[in-house]
This record gives sequence, C-alpha cells and structure tokens, in this order.
Amino acid sequence: MALRELSSLEKFLGLKKPNKYSTQGDKKVPVLQNNNGPPLVGLVTIACHLVKEAKRPELLGDSAESRAVVQQWLEHRVTKLDGCTKEDIKTILKDLNLYLQDKVYLAGNQFTLADTFMYYGIHPLIVDLAIQEKEQYMNVTRWFDHIQHYPGIRHHLPPVAVLRNRIYTGRHH
Repeated sequence: MALRELSSLEKFLGLKKPNKYSTQGDKKVPVLQNNNGPPLVGLVTIACHLVKEAKRPELLGDSAESRAVVQQWLEHRVTKLDGCTKEDIKTILKDLNLYLQDKVYLAGNQFTLADTFMYYGIHPLIVDLAIQEKEQYMNVTRWFDHIQHYPGIRHHLPPVAVLRNRIYTGRHH
C-alpha cells in the first residue's frame, strides 16, 4: 500500500522521473535508494523528501505551527492508523471527527501532506463503513469527501460514496 501511495504522491507533485522503491522487514517499510546518499527509510521520510524535491514546501505547512501539525498527523498515520485493530477504528474515527469539527483541512485552512496521507490511510476504514456508520462521523466524511475530490489525490483508490442525499427527510411538515 505505501509504495502505491508514494507513486500517487509523485504523480500529484508532477515529478517526471519515477523513483525506485523497495520495502524492508515484515511491515514492508518503504525504502528509497537516494542517488546522493544513504537510502531513505519510512513513508513519512520519503514523502517529505518528495515534497521538497518537487519544491512544494507549502504542503509541509506554511508556518512553524502548521509544520508541527502536519508532522503530528503524519506521525499519527504511521503509529496509530497503520495496523490499527477493529477495536481501535471507532476511537480513531471519533477522535478525528471531533478534531475536524471546525476545520476544513487537518493543518488549518490549507491542504497539506497530512491530508493526503491521512486520506490514504483512512480510505480502507471508510470503504468498510455502512452509510449509517459514516453518518456518525459527519466531520470525517465531509473532510474525506473533500479530499477524495481534491485534484490529483485519488490516483490508486476507488471513489467512495460517503453520504446519502439528505434533501428529502421522509417526514412531512
């Protein structure tokens, strides 16, 4: 999964020459053999390197605070979301739903790498939810739908229907 995410990120960033990746260990941690030095190891390390290579620093945050928030969400993705258990999913979605209550993006008012990789990480969880379950996490589904329609993000993932049409409630007034 991580290798496809990195490949999608390269396309989104408009990097012309695709990189060669491998994986290491049981958890299939991505590795990028860098021409200029030692290999880069780990999803977040490689993703941040690609953003810098593409000269798109705004994707890492535009202030010290937003850069810290982006790093926090990237770390959250690899430590909490990747490999989470069925029991963890509800807590993760509940916490994220609360966090997104007054936000459009994870790091404030600007799309960042955190949105990209949290979207990639949460996609399999959202796919498995019934419509009624998605409605319990309105802020997550709003954010998720917004990110999946962000230009160039959804390369390797199918679109997900997140909400029912709520125009007609079924009640007569």
